[in-house]
Amino acid sequence: MSNGLQGIRHRFLAARLAYLRFTARFVPAIRLGTAILGAATFAGSLVCLVAMTVYFGFDHTETDFRRLAGVLRGCQILFIVNVLYGLTLSLRRTLRETKIIKWIVDLGVILTLLPLAYPRPEHPWFEILDHILYSNKFLFPVLAAYSVVSLSFGITRLLGRRTNPSLILSASFLLLILVGSLLLMMPRCTYGGIGYVDALFVSTSAVCITGLTSVDVPATFTPAGILVLAILIQTGGLGVMTFTSFFALFFSGNTSIYSQLLVRDMVYSKTMSALLPTLLYILAFTLAIELAGAAAIFLSIHDTLGMTLEDELIFSGFHSLSAFCNAGFSNIEGGLSNPLLLNSSQWIYVTVTILVTAGGIGFPILVNFRQAAVARLKRIWSWIRRRQATRMPTHLYDLNTKIVLVTSVSLTVISTLLFLLFEYDNTLEGMPLGHKIIQSWFNSSVPRSSGFSSVNPAAFTNITILMFLLLMWIGGASQSTAGGIKVNTFATMILNLKAIILGRERVTAYDRTIAVPSLRRAHAVIGLSILSLAFYAITLVGLEPELSPKALAYEAVSALFTVGSSLGVTPALSIPSKILLCTAMFLGRVGIISLLVGVVGVHNDPPFRLPTDNIIIN
Repeated sequence: MSNGLQGIRHRFLAARLAYLRFTARFVPAIRLGTAILGAATFAGSLVCLVAMTVYFGFDHTETDFRRLAGVLRGCQILFIVNVLYGLTLSLRRTLRETKIIKWIVDLGVILTLLPLAYPRPEHPWFEILDHILYSNKFLFPVLAAYSVVSLSFGITRLLGRRTNPSLILSASFLLLILVGSLLLMMPRCTYGGIGYVDALFVSTSAVCITGLTSVDVPATFTPAGILVLAILIQTGGLGVMTFTSFFALFFSGNTSIYSQLLVRDMVYSKTMSALLPTLLYILAFTLAIELAGAAAIFLSIHDTLGMTLEDELIFSGFHSLSAFCNAGFSNIEGGLSNPLLLNSSQWIYVTVTILVTAGGIGFPILVNFRQAAVARLKRIWSWIRRRQATRMPTHLYDLNTKIVLVTSVSLTVISTLLFLLFEYDNTLEGMPLGHKIIQSWFNSSVPRSSGFSSVNPAAFTNITILMFLLLMWIGGASQSTAGGIKVNTFATMILNLKAIILGRERVTAYDRTIAVPSLRRAHAVIGLSILSLAFYAITLVGLEPELSPKALAYEAVSALFTVGSSLGVTPALSIPSKILLCTAMFLGRVGIISLLVGVVGVHNDPPFRLPTDNIIIN
């Protein structure tokens, strides 16, 4: 028995040695084949996703369906060849770089080979497997999953080539906007069709999580269109690079050190080893909050809107996603100002306000919360094991977290009280006191990014509109789904002003000195925001001389700071004005400074130091 096992072992080692010698001889050819197949798979992934979109989004004749099926079949064969090539000629590299989830996707691709090689049997051994493997319900998800993973690897390889991250971020948003505009034009996405400029406007608004719309969303888009809109909002809210980095790291981990450093800075992970857990935490937190919000909204509107159970579920999920991403889109007539909602339980407004606040708090703060929670749990675990608690870190919450939380709470309390005061006998007239307080909290929270409204903003008093303009300008926290110059920037400006008034040389807060580069960047953001707002407001008024200048200025602020609130003039805008606002929403989402840095590049200071002089500033 031992001799037999020994013989098998020798034959296995001999076969392995022969395989290694064979592959070593043809290493250059194998590498070339890997590169060619990788490029072909990337292109095939794009073709596959486009073909599947056309397949499901348009009505076709039998001939068209056969042609599309042929294209998808070609992509399937390409994917199978790529997987088998990696398992045979690049086995060592595949074993080293492929993780368990990627193995599952590759296995799914290989399983699709069975229907190609073996015709469907009349009497299958397993009925369930027969219905799965020979069905498009199995083939299409597998092809889509493999395509998404392949495209993610391609994008992360661009990062590995030291491409400017600001340009990549801007280009990813621009590409998503263009793709979204085409998807929204598909016949199955609309009831009566939509012009390209309107589709572009809505797509830009969704990707840039603004909420402005030039069409009536529930009357224009079918459930399929609402689904596309939801995907654009979710992807735009979390960021295209967050998704692609997650797929690349989670499915393979095959990314360069440079690209991992960029992703680490993007999600504010302190170490490279914590990069994937941080991405998982952000995505899991988002999904958990949106699911919890959808459940709360469903319970608050169940049997109040005259909808079917399916429509109530769609309504709840869409509004939870739209609220957390601070998008402000609604799929019912009148949005959250619908009388059936306004005159029923106010819990939906409480839920939406909490979701908007959670989305606008910023991913760096969420990561800081996670780090603080981990530190506290370690302390508790240490006490349980040793009956001796470890010391807590001196600064459990960083300076950014403290500033954002204090500034956000202060703005929320002040704006709620002022809205209640200004609108008590105006738009809130006739409501019970409890409803007035909730409506004041809701309507004073949403202008800082979300764009929802329960009362018509056009009916606000002039002083309320001025307050809203200020809140829209400030916005939410940095690296969040909110817009505006960000509360971090606003707080830095106030702290700098305080230091100047007190005659101090350094700007301090919470036992920390704020770095000079942060102060310079804050003032640059404020200056650019004012200049950009002046340009867009003046240009918009010049393009629309027949519309109210107040409404147009409000529209410019709402678009540039990605808020989505409107005084009702958006559908009346001309095509040039809509395109102008598209550029405003895009710049507001990607950041004007980030885009300028990406285009101009970084120019280091000269090696010599020039004489210092003063400018007279009163």
